[in-house]
Amino acid sequence: MREFEVPGRSVALGSQGMVATSNPQAALAGLDVLRSGGNAIDAAIAIAAMLAVVEPTQTGIGGDCFVLLKKPGQPPVALNGAGWAPKAIRVEALRDVGMSAIPAESVHAVTVPGSIRAWERLLADYGTRSFASLLLPAIAAAESGYNVTERLARDWGRQTAKMSATPEAKAVFLADGSAPRVGDRRSNPRLGKALRAIAAEGADAFYEGWIAEDIVAALRSRGSAMSLDDFADYQPEYVTPISAEYRGYQLWECPPSGQGIVALQIASMLNQFPLHELDPLSAERFHLQAEVSRVAYAQRDAMLCDPAFHPVDIDRLLSAQHIAGLLAQINPDRRIGDLLPADMPEHKDTVFISVVDADGTLVAFINSLFDDFGSGLVAPGSGVLLHNRGCGFVLEPGHPNVIAGRKRPMHTIIPALLTKDDEAVLSFGCTGGHFQPAGQLQVLSNILDYGMSVQQAIEHPRMFARGDSLELEQTVPPSVWEGLRRRGHRPTRTANPLGTCHAIWTDRQRGVLMGGSDGRRDGLAIGY
Repeated sequence: MREFEVPGRSVALGSQGMVATSNPQAALAGLDVLRSGGNAIDAAIAIAAMLAVVEPTQTGIGGDCFVLLKKPGQPPVALNGAGWAPKAIRVEALRDVGMSAIPAESVHAVTVPGSIRAWERLLADYGTRSFASLLLPAIAAAESGYNVTERLARDWGRQTAKMSATPEAKAVFLADGSAPRVGDRRSNPRLGKALRAIAAEGADAFYEGWIAEDIVAALRSRGSAMSLDDFADYQPEYVTPISAEYRGYQLWECPPSGQGIVALQIASMLNQFPLHELDPLSAERFHLQAEVSRVAYAQRDAMLCDPAFHPVDIDRLLSAQHIAGLLAQINPDRRIGDLLPADMPEHKDTVFISVVDADGTLVAFINSLFDDFGSGLVAPGSGVLLHNRGCGFVLEPGHPNVIAGRKRPMHTIIPALLTKDDEAVLSFGCTGGHFQPAGQLQVLSNILDYGMSVQQAIEHPRMFARGDSLELEQTVPPSVWEGLRRRGHRPTRTANPLGTCHAIWTDRQRGVLMGGSDGRRDGLAIGY
């Protein structure tokens, strides 16, 4: 039980259903769906649509999504909703104009947004409601306005230069010449019009109708190779979830092109250390988690890609022999040298949705624009803000993750589920781009190694180690900083909170749902 004289939140409770996400208005939209008889997929889509309006720095219908779900008595299901690069793109053409990487605000960073077709596929296969009903709250918010929450106002204010770079973006997001303050109302009527079309006509309105024409024309006017066929031909893909054991539980992730395998490698390595014997807020624990993360990320940056273009040997990467080889690099008392990652841009902006319904179905759902406000490019007629997921590609010839036509980039967004004896017990995920695998295992270790509630696990101070970098949140005590320095680390203060996590734990024996939401954003976990 938490210390009630220390700032923090109590764990949310419910018995019939629960939602947890980064914005209260979106969480309530999902709860309304559950309370009116909808299921977890229905609620997740209603939340995702609302977040696309009320958290425009983080997500939108111009982005991608990945989903894990588990119904009682059935195996987990994974959907890859990542879009692909234009068929006509050529790495040689980008290199010929002097590019060594794809800039975050380049038109070439825009791949086909996968979200809307992914939502429709899930709804058709597992939902009970129509797009028309589930999108209504988001349409109302887009057309009539919503109040800007505190973290959203902070992030929006930091991107005024980016959103002033094009007249289309400025007209939608800086219409009065400045970013909103906390409590101000904002709207996007053009996006409301697009959502109404999707509600009436389904995903075809986005991929084959006037919305696609609006987006493709905007991209081509800036030199993109995108075509209407790239939109019309796109489909999401059901993929086989992958898993690894951690402390007697099974951790489930989506396979590549996502980076879920990194979380599984981290889990497999940490499983060999008695973390429960270490203080949860100690240099010893932070050092071990840092080194394990650094080793796993070095693996990722060398080989993770779209498996349709280059094989990714998942069985080998998760094998006991391979994990033992990775562990052999780790010294409990000293930092490893020379584990620099590939040169990849930072990206930190995503939303995560956790839902459990009355039938016991758990959903982990993540939707993203990649950077704050994605590419910063807005389609003028539809108000759709476009992601920049394509800057996750590399331009190095021969690299598994080199950009190519109809290829999906290495993807950072990863939902997660935890099972025990083949039944789901936890739906969770951490936003924050590269941070997500490391963040997931910090939260999971807090729960399983230290007995924290999901809310306590989320609130615990965080660190992120990758390559030559070790970032610590300001809540990490000085003794940990000093202990890490003695082990050869050079810790720095993170410029932003490290990710946001939302989670729901199901205690089936007691019939209780326990949810946590992250104060690093404006989130809410609420059940009934």
